[in-house]
Amino acid sequence: MKTHVTKSKEVKRQWHVIDATDKTLGKLATEAAGLLMGKHKPIFSHNLDAGDHVVVVNAEKVRVTGNKLKDKHYYRHSGYPQGFRSITLEKMMQDKPTYAVEHAIRGMLPHTRLGEQIFKKLRVYAGDAHPHLAQITRSSSTEPKTEKQKVS
Repeated sequence: MKTHVTKSKEVKRQWHVIDATDKTLGKLATEAAGLLMGKHKPIFSHNLDAGDHVVVVNAEKVRVTGNKLKDKHYYRHSGYPQGFRSITLEKMMQDKPTYAVEHAIRGMLPHTRLGEQIFKKLRVYAGDAHPHLAQITRSSSTEPKTEKQKVS
């Protein structure tokens, strides 16, 4: 028996829309990262970008558990002396609600050039409107059941 090696020409990309309304940030990020990497496909390979495009809508309505709104901080440094800045999740959700979702999903992707390539297939929108309606063939990450699957 030969081992099948997936080639980039064999990858068929689909578009998925994930509604973030009342979803936990971590669970949403896990679902989106799996779709972006292509882990739901039988042709998944660690060294190949076999994933799909993901559109996350209603990022401003994502929820977090516990005291994370006040306790979770996002840090950055300008490189200059005293250039250290931090911002809470609560303030980040008011200013840039898409950043928190993008940051969570990016952390679950590979930290390599392949991870950067995979991350480019993610689109996050604060509201429910997005310009990708023509590409979308599905409304969520789960496939709708066909008539044959309903009968069995």
